[in-house]
Order: sequence, then structure tokens, then C-alpha cells
Amino acid sequence: MSGLRAGVEAELLAWMREEPEREDEDRFERLAAALFRHQFEHCEPFRRFCEGRGADPRSVSHSSQIPAVPTGAFKELALRSFAPEQERHVFRTSGTSASACGELHLDTLEVYEASLRPSFEGAVLAGLDARAPVRLLFLAPSPEEAPDSSLSHMFGVLRATRGDEGSDFLVRAGGLEVGDTLDALEKARVAQAALALCGTAFAFVHLLDALEKRDLRLSLPGTARIMETGGFKGRSRTMDRGTLYDRIGERLGVPRERIVNQYGMTELGSQFHDTVLCRPGEPRRKLAPPWTRVRVIEPASGEEVAPGESGMIQVVDLANTGSILALLTADLGCRSDDGFEVLGRAPGAEARGCSIAADEMLGG
Repeated sequence: MSGLRAGVEAELLAWMREEPEREDEDRFERLAAALFRHQFEHCEPFRRFCEGRGADPRSVSHSSQIPAVPTGAFKELALRSFAPEQERHVFRTSGTSASACGELHLDTLEVYEASLRPSFEGAVLAGLDARAPVRLLFLAPSPEEAPDSSLSHMFGVLRATRGDEGSDFLVRAGGLEVGDTLDALEKARVAQAALALCGTAFAFVHLLDALEKRDLRLSLPGTARIMETGGFKGRSRTMDRGTLYDRIGERLGVPRERIVNQYGMTELGSQFHDTVLCRPGEPRRKLAPPWTRVRVIEPASGEEVAPGESGMIQVVDLANTGSILALLTADLGCRSDDGFEVLGRAPGAEARGCSIAADEMLGG
């Protein structure tokens, strides 16, 4: 690891451990400039991509000017800013036989793990005793069963650092263990445990289908909260968020005011959460951790759109120390005064961005 990157990581880790979280524009820009310089020098495909846009560390004076790599490029290239032999772990996106997986190559997990904890605890565990363990139930496979999954790894870190002895993973051998899930939820209800039930949107759909089949309606503890993530399109059907939240309220007894959506992706080291628990009574939106910046841009011009208008979500994430810090997602969003909303996927955006970026990075 270069001395430049090591210095960035040391300061970044100290920032992530500060309580409470605080914005620091000067610190962010200084670290972003240093990290961009490191990645420009150590990731040849990224350097080609930047040079094709007339950008280098001397010409870029603000983080918003760093060229953003489309997330689809992670399916085509190993975008690492370190020597291949130093690689420690790889997270992979879900894929099919007709679709390559995107990969995030890591030579350290320290920054990734330090980033996820304050974001999750501040948004999902808001209002609970910060010193007390929480019953964390995950509608997801364990890290041991799904080592490629960044979501399972995140859940594993949270179980180890905040979970009580009843915390568990409830997807095993590729399927949701419905009986074990119902038993775990009943134990949490009887104990009136501080409970967070977490999983992908369609894992919740499978749980709700099982409850409806059994004609069961649960009443979880009054402080129970739910974190759902991922898209609302499954292999055979699509469900909108409003319908899912209504079904959760009906079958699990958790109102939408205690349901937090997490926006994240394999290619990013940080996650973004709804504000419903940390800022109750305010409009639902997502806040960015202090070490990230989110812009909503018009894709043709790259210019930021006005608040309330839709555009492509672009992220600068300092937690991506070993890969690429500036990413253009394939998602549409809109800005609010201090946050943003995710509107859904941009049709065709990833395919176009991926092929163009990969061609440039490979020197075509």
C-alpha cells in the first residue's frame, strides 16, 4: 500500500469512528484529491478512462470533476488500485449464465467494515440503547454460505458487533427457513427484545407469502424495525414498495414508519439509508454519510440537475480506497435539500455505459 493511500485510510478511519458523525467539506475534498491521485497512478484502466476525458490530478480541483466510472464496468474489468497479489477478498454482484458478475476487489476489509457500522446504527438502530445488544434476524445467507456477497458480509459484521445471542441467519441452502424464522420472531416477541429484521425486498416477499399461506398475522415488539434492500423485481413478478410495506404492516405488525430502505451496491463501500427512524416526522429521504457525496446528474452533459428533477445517481465514496472512488450508477434519483431519493433503474443505462467505459479502459 502506498504511503499516500495509507495516510488517507488512517484519517478516514478516524473520521468514521467520530461520534456523532459530522460533515467536513475541507477534509472530504482533501482526502478525495489524495485518493484520486493514488487511484490515477495505480489503476491503469481508470487512468485511461480519466485521460480520455481530459482529467488528471493536476486539472481536477473539486471532487465533482473526478470522472465517474459506470458501475457496469466492474463486470468487465478488475478495477483495483493495488497489486493483484495483495488481494484479500472479492465481492460479486448477483448474475446469471447470460450476465457477468460485477466484482469489487479488496486488499483490506477494515475501511469497508468501519464505514457500514455508523451508517446502519444511526439509521436502522436509531432510538435503541447504543450500548445494548440487539436481536438481529437476517433473511439472508450467512457469510460462510455466501462469501461473495457484500450484503451477507455486512450482516455478519453487524451480528458480531451489535447482535445478541439470539441473532441468526435464516436463509440456508438457498431457501428461507420459514419455521425457524417464525420461531425466532416469536422468541423475540415473548422476550420483547430490541429487534431488527433485515433482508432483501424479495426475501420479505417470500416470508409474507408463507405467512399468508398459513393465515398468520404476527405482532412484533413495539420497537421492532425492518431494513429492506435490493430491487422490487423478482424472477417471476414485480412488487412496488408501497404494496410491500402494506403487506409488512398487515402480516408483521410493523408500520412503514419503522421500515428503512437501504440503498447500496457491491461496487460501493458505503450504504445509504432512509431517515424514517433517525429523523421521525420528516419526509422520507436518504442521507449520505459524511465521507460520501451524491450528485444527481443529467447523463448527457454531466451537469447536476435541479432539486426535485430526476437524473442519474453519481457517487463519490471515500470508502472505495482500493478500487475507484467515483461511480456512475445505473439508477435514477432526485435531490432534496439535504438528501436524495432513488426512483428506480434507468432503462438501458448500464449496458451503454458499461460497453463504452470498458472499451476506453482496455485501450480500444
